[in-house]
Amino acid sequence: MSILSKLAGCIDSLNDRIGAMIRWLTMVMVFVGAATAILRYSSRGLKLSLNLTPQTEAQWYLFSLIFLLGAAYGLKHDVHVRVDVLYSQLNPKKRAWIDLIGHTLFLVPFCVVMLYVSWPAVQNSWSIREMSPDPGGLPRYPIKMVILLSFVLLIGQGYSQILKQVRILRSDDEEGSLPVDALREVSS
Repeated sequence: MSILSKLAGCIDSLNDRIGAMIRWLTMVMVFVGAATAILRYSSRGLKLSLNLTPQTEAQWYLFSLIFLLGAAYGLKHDVHVRVDVLYSQLNPKKRAWIDLIGHTLFLVPFCVVMLYVSWPAVQNSWSIREMSPDPGGLPRYPIKMVILLSFVLLIGQGYSQILKQVRILRSDDEEGSLPVDALREVSS
């Protein structure tokens, strides 16, 4: 196995681990949201004044983590929304061509541009230790770093997907299908 295939396998493995972590974060987010709602409505009934800003922002931050870190996991497992009226009818080699072109010309350049555009805002947020404008709010600078991390993960997963598509295109099979073991070799 080449060094590139090993790297792609490591990227796939990393994003699968992140996907497993996201499952737990989703449960935590639901719990935080439910607890916040219960506290909000019970405090109104008891005529208490509770500051629920930290809980509300924690729920937003958990959602941000799920969305941002889950993008690369979704790419790996091909679960992103797409309009595939024709795509689903194509053979694997034609789908590989479409994915290869899309990942090479759109996904990776978009992620690079987003890293370039996001870097100054994240750097500024860290330099001033940006906080929530709401009383009792959470720090904003750590969650903003996840924006950069998400695009790095997407670039890595895009590379891994490109490698898999090239392998499909290089296969001898006229239809372009690789044995399941060959695809696993790249992703494990």
